[in-house]
Amino acid sequence: MKFRNAPAQIRGSIAPVVSPFTADGAPDLDGLRALIRWQLESGSHGISLGGSTGEPSAQTTTERATAIRAAAEEINDRVPFVPGTGSAKLDETLELTAAAADAGADAVLIITPYYARPTQEGLFAWYGAVASEFPGLPVIAYNVPSRTAVDIAPETVARLRRKHHNIVGVKETTRDFEHFSRVLHVAGRDTLVWSGIELLCLPLLALGGAGFVSATANLAPGAVARMYEHWEAGEFDKARELHFGLHPVTDVIFTETNPAAAKWVLAQAGLIGSGYVRPPLVPLTEPGQAKVRELLRQGLPVLDGPVGRFADGRVRSGEER
Repeated sequence: MKFRNAPAQIRGSIAPVVSPFTADGAPDLDGLRALIRWQLESGSHGISLGGSTGEPSAQTTTERATAIRAAAEEINDRVPFVPGTGSAKLDETLELTAAAADAGADAVLIITPYYARPTQEGLFAWYGAVASEFPGLPVIAYNVPSRTAVDIAPETVARLRRKHHNIVGVKETTRDFEHFSRVLHVAGRDTLVWSGIELLCLPLLALGGAGFVSATANLAPGAVARMYEHWEAGEFDKARELHFGLHPVTDVIFTETNPAAAKWVLAQAGLIGSGYVRPPLVPLTEPGQAKVRELLRQGLPVLDGPVGRFADGRVRSGEER
C-alpha cells in the first residue's frame, strides 16, 4: 500500500497480467508470481490483475481473492498494485475490494456492472457505494462498454469525483477518443485517466493522461513501458516509433478473443506452463496460431526476452520457464 496515499504516482504502463491456469484448469499461483517477476524485470511501472485479460468472470471470488493476495506478496510495494475487484454483483465487488484492501493494494479497478445495463444514476449509486465503504482506498472506474453494454458518461465521472474524494480516475476502454477528452474536461484535468485501448495509449498522453493498462504489455512489457518513458522525457519520435512498432503485437492480442492468444504465446515462450483458458473461451485455434506467428515476426523489433526468442524461432515450448 506504499502508493495508496499518493494515487497520482500510479502512472505509466500498468501491466494487466493474464491469470495462468494449469492444463486441467486449476489456478497456477506459481505461474502468476513468475509472470509478475518478469513484468517487473522488464520495466513495467505497475501491475493490475483481474481485468478483462484476467478472465475474472470465469473465476470464483475465492480464486480471485487468493490471486490478489499472491500478487500483492510478490509485488511487495515495489510498484503500484491495482487489482480489478469489480463484479456484476455489489456484494461480490465489496468482498473482493475488502480482500484487496487487506492485501495492501494501492487502488482498485471497478468495472461497470455488466449485463444489467444500469442507468447513469445506477452507476453513480454503484460507485458511490464502493467508495463509501472504503474511504481510504483509491477507486478507479473501469469503463469498457464493449464488454459490459454500458458506458459511464463523463458527467457521471465528474459527479462521482465531486462527491467522493477517493474516486480518483477512470480506465477508459472505448475507441471514442472524444470521450477521453470530455472526461478530462468535465471531471477536471487532475482526474487520472488510463487508456485500455492499445492504439490510444500514446495519444492519451498528449491530453495529460496518467498512462495505460494495455494487454499488449503481456507480450512486450519493456517496449510498452519505454513508450511512456520516452514520452515523459520529451523523446516524442522514439515514443512514436514504439507505438507503431507495437501494432502487430497488439494485433496478436486480439487475433481471437483476449486472452487466448496472449496465453498461447506466453506458454510457447515458456513463461507459463499452460495456455489454458476457461470456458466459454477456447484455446487459440491452429489458424490463429499461424496468424500469431506471422504477426510476432513482424513485431520482432519491439520484442525481447523469452517472447522475442520465441518470435525469432529460437525457443521451443517450455524451454524458458
